[in-house]
Amino acid sequence: MGLKDINLPSSIRSVLRLSKTPPAQHQKKVLKRLLKKAKYTAFGQAYDFESMLTQEDWVKAFQQAVPIHDYNSITEKWWHRTLEGEADVCWPDKVKYFALSSGTSESASKYIPITNDLMRGNQRIMIKQLLSLRSYQDLPMRSIGKGWLMLGGCTDLEKGPGYFAGDLSGITAKNVPFWFSPFYKPGKKIAKTKDWHEKIEKIVEEAPKWDIGFVVGVPAWIQMCMEKIIERYQLKTIHDIWPNLAFFVHGGVSFEPYKKGFNKLVAKPLIFIETYLASEGFLAYQDRQNAQGGMKLASKDHIFFEFVPFNDQNFDVNGNINPNAIAYTIGEVEEGKDYALLLSTPAGAWRYLIGDTIRFVNLEKRELIITGRTKHFLSLVGEHLSVDNMNRAIQLVADELNVSIPEFTVAGVPHGLFFAHQWWIASSEVIDSQVFKERLDFHLKKLNDDYAVERTSALKDIYVDVLPVDTFMAFLQHKGKVGGQHKFPRVMKGKMLEDWNDFLQNVSLP
Repeated sequence: MGLKDINLPSSIRSVLRLSKTPPAQHQKKVLKRLLKKAKYTAFGQAYDFESMLTQEDWVKAFQQAVPIHDYNSITEKWWHRTLEGEADVCWPDKVKYFALSSGTSESASKYIPITNDLMRGNQRIMIKQLLSLRSYQDLPMRSIGKGWLMLGGCTDLEKGPGYFAGDLSGITAKNVPFWFSPFYKPGKKIAKTKDWHEKIEKIVEEAPKWDIGFVVGVPAWIQMCMEKIIERYQLKTIHDIWPNLAFFVHGGVSFEPYKKGFNKLVAKPLIFIETYLASEGFLAYQDRQNAQGGMKLASKDHIFFEFVPFNDQNFDVNGNINPNAIAYTIGEVEEGKDYALLLSTPAGAWRYLIGDTIRFVNLEKRELIITGRTKHFLSLVGEHLSVDNMNRAIQLVADELNVSIPEFTVAGVPHGLFFAHQWWIASSEVIDSQVFKERLDFHLKKLNDDYAVERTSALKDIYVDVLPVDTFMAFLQHKGKVGGQHKFPRVMKGKMLEDWNDFLQNVSLP
């Protein structure tokens, strides 16, 4: 079976037609659809969406009337009512599903509303990404119609008063469209398994029965699953059991640190496809080869985007957004600048700060990269070190020393009356931490002028500790963050840093 053989509903095929309309016009139409659908909700009436729609510039009217929300503010005023079973609060009807999301820094779970309208929009974008493969050169067509191993959360969801809650991947798997069911692995029975390790064992057990063309998930967990399969069946590579495996669909973290580890597990190169699927919606996807790591923003579908310049005027030192922050639309942004994302979605998120920062690398094609989190950066003394800087520097050093660094994290620590950065890196190879430290410091200075300046003043030193990869995975398990959606935090702060230090003091290291 090839791409042309997939029998898609006509409503889905219609959204795949190319359009020359500017992204800003698409976004205006998206917002108008959202406002129309929600105008009779409690939120829509509170902010008078109906009157807003009569304005010549309804986008400007919307931005002037509706405040920016983070999770705490929108939950305190609005979303708590949907959790209590009230209908028509921020989106028509009752919300039946909530995605549990704690990100990588907070300990308490967030309940993000998931509606049928949001899931349908997500599915349309997934299909667009799949069909965009037609433009790839030397595409292994025989792999297209094979199985998709989606390593996600449990589909046996937590039952609340009138709703179900769980990982977005688990909710998505539970609502797999009928036409996709023949491709979906590990299947609904295994997907319901709550215990993550038991689920992996069942996947390993069933692996010889499947013909997998795609693997989908967070790199660290996909790699662990493939390693277990190879070990169980005494294989040289994963292609000994899945000869048609050709694609790895991933997202959430930079894939570069994992590439060396993955290359050891395969007999032939995989096609790596990046996605930007958050609990709040499917935001962007890689739709062409050689896209400089960029993903195309899904600007004509179901989400209205705003972009807040990530700078000291709009955010405080802890990454909290200022009430008077300036937000731009897609027609007002620039290449090469970092923005925090605001989303308005068909699940009742309105001007919602998702917490990610992005940068457009090709504005003409609406291609972006994820550069970090609003609260995952280090700026103890004005060094403004982003996750993007960290990823790049780690990869440069790893390439120089020919080692694999699949995980790392960093924290700001006191250094007398001043400060230092403490790095912990994961590797199964022998690494001279002093050499790694010197090269890391060198590259960070090259990548970030603010960092270079502060290293001559208040940022007195950096430290590097090398730990086994298993230590990082064990900490996630210790925190109850084992599973397909959980990623290791790149920056440690607050309670998470305290827990990490306590864990390292008590864990047995080789």
